[in-house]
Order: sequence, then C-alpha cells, then structure tokens
Amino acid sequence: MNNRLMLAPLTNQQSHADGLLSDEEHHWLAMRAAGGYGLVMTAAAHVQANGQGFPGQLGIFGDQHLPALTRLADDLRQKGALSAVQLHHAGYRAPANLVNDIVSPSGDADSGARALSLDEVYQLRDDFIAAALRAEQAGFDGVEVHGAHGYILSAFLSPELNRRDDEYGGTAENRARLLLEILDGIRQSCDPDFQLGVRLSPERFGQNLAEVVALTQSICATERVDYVDMSLWDVRKRPIDAAEDDSRLLLHHFTEIPRGKVRLGAAGKIMNGQTARWLLDQGCDFALLGRAAIIEHDFPQKLQNNVDHAAPALPVTSGHLTAQGVSPKFQSYLSGWPNFIQD
Repeated sequence: MNNRLMLAPLTNQQSHADGLLSDEEHHWLAMRAAGGYGLVMTAAAHVQANGQGFPGQLGIFGDQHLPALTRLADDLRQKGALSAVQLHHAGYRAPANLVNDIVSPSGDADSGARALSLDEVYQLRDDFIAAALRAEQAGFDGVEVHGAHGYILSAFLSPELNRRDDEYGGTAENRARLLLEILDGIRQSCDPDFQLGVRLSPERFGQNLAEVVALTQSICATERVDYVDMSLWDVRKRPIDAAEDDSRLLLHHFTEIPRGKVRLGAAGKIMNGQTARWLLDQGCDFALLGRAAIIEHDFPQKLQNNVDHAAPALPVTSGHLTAQGVSPKFQSYLSGWPNFIQD
C-alpha cells in the first residue's frame, strides 16, 4: 500500500441479480482508487449462489463473473491502488426472498436456516478457496475472508450459534477450524505474493471477546494472513461487557497482541485525519474507511494536502453523493441509514 488508508468493504446493492459486477459498482470503486486509497476492496462477494446476503450483491461463485472482475482489477491497478475481493457467505443472515435454501452451522428457527451437513461444510471450505483462486485469476492483488458480523464463518466461531457435535463444533478450536482451513487452503493454493486478509468482529452476533482475541493471537502467531481487519463499529468504543476496573478500549485488546509480520487495521467512525492518526498511534498499521469514503471519493488525497481534513458533516444531499460516484441504487440502500441523506 502506498499509504495507510484502505477502502472498507461496503455493501452497496448495485450489481446485477446474477452477481455480475455492474458498471455502477465498477465506477464507484475506480473513483476511490483514483482518489488515493492505498488498497481498494470490493463489497462482500458471495462464494456460493445460496450465500447471497443482499439484493444486487457482487458474486464470485462462478467463472461467469471473471470478465467484469478482470476489467475492474486492471482499472484499479492503472489508477494506482492495490486491490482485494472480500469473500463472503451470508449463512443464516441470507434473506428468504433471495435464497431458497438458507444454511447455518446449526439449525436456526428464527431465520429458517438448516444445519450444513459435514460434506457441505467441506464444500463450503473448497468454494471459499476456489473463489480466492478466481480473484487471483482476475488479477486482484488479494482477498479478504469475511469472518465477521454473524455471517457464516462468524456463526461457526460463535458458541451460541454453532451447536455442532462434529469436528467443526464444540470447543473453540473446533469452531475456528473452518475459518483456519479456508485461510490455509488459500495460502497453499494461491501465489505466495497474493495478499490474504481476514475480517473479524469481537462483539454481537454471538461472539465471545476472549475467544476472538485468542483466535487473533493464533492467526498472528502462525502468520496465516498478511493482515487482520477488525470491524469495531466505533474505534473508540469500550467492550460491551468491560469490567469497571478495565479502562481499555475494545481496540486495545487487539493492538496488544504480538503480531510478527501480520498487519492490523480497524474500521469504525473514522471521519477525519485526527481519528486516523489516533488509530495509528494506538498501534494499528492502517485504517479502513467506510462512511468517509462514501461521502468523499478522494478523502486520502485531501488528507495528504491537509492532515486535519474532515469529511463533510452528515447528512449530505443526493446531488453530493451522485458527484461522488454513488449510484441511485446505492443511494436507495443508504436511505435506510439514519441521518445520512438529506431529505
């Protein structure tokens, strides 16, 4: 990366129903590459057809996706950014109106998800690895494996959501097995220079903070990945269940981990240069920007010219977003975010 700012993987619902990359999504990402982001990551791309989590979601589950992905990878490189595809499967969070066969580590009555068979777990592992190979074939510099926010790999990690009694359930070691097998499989299958990251979230969706910390320690100790992306919702927040005598922020549970060659980044309400510098001062190696990147495609360039630059205050107008390459479909999705688009 030519700087420490990475475009966070942002849901935008602007690709085609079959998972093919749309011109609108290509334009949105290419503008961020031209705007100076060191690494531009796609939105979550599902690795199986039944892993779709959103309308208009980018797909990477078949070779039919390769031509458009190849054009995107070429364009991002020409505009000076490194590139990555985020690999995803929605699991029990898949909408019933999009997915007929919703699956999860264990059955889930609320979503109607059924438990994966052991053979299906093996197939899921192999499909994540195949998607990484597809991204490499398209010319991307790497992939990030989505292990956060309750999606299927996060659900496997959860002691609440994963009630399996086979090799992928029970102990924390067993519940992490699928994620680690995917990471190891990508490492073994792709070129040594192909970047590999993993996104984790330490709270909500049945996650156990102590277990996520231990998993991150293991991943770093074995240097399974090039970077860990911690999705914190707010980089300055305290843990939900913090002890009264523990003043550490949630972030500090991860910056304290010996990392070797593994880089650490975090996302959550980074809207100005001051917060980005503070994050690096706390021990992170890079910052992931979401909302600031939506509001300004060239936030990194503006920050380079003014270290205290701040993204415009919310809400912003639809016209402003259009000028920033945010399509009507993306804006329709953003309209569900409180206080984001001005009426």
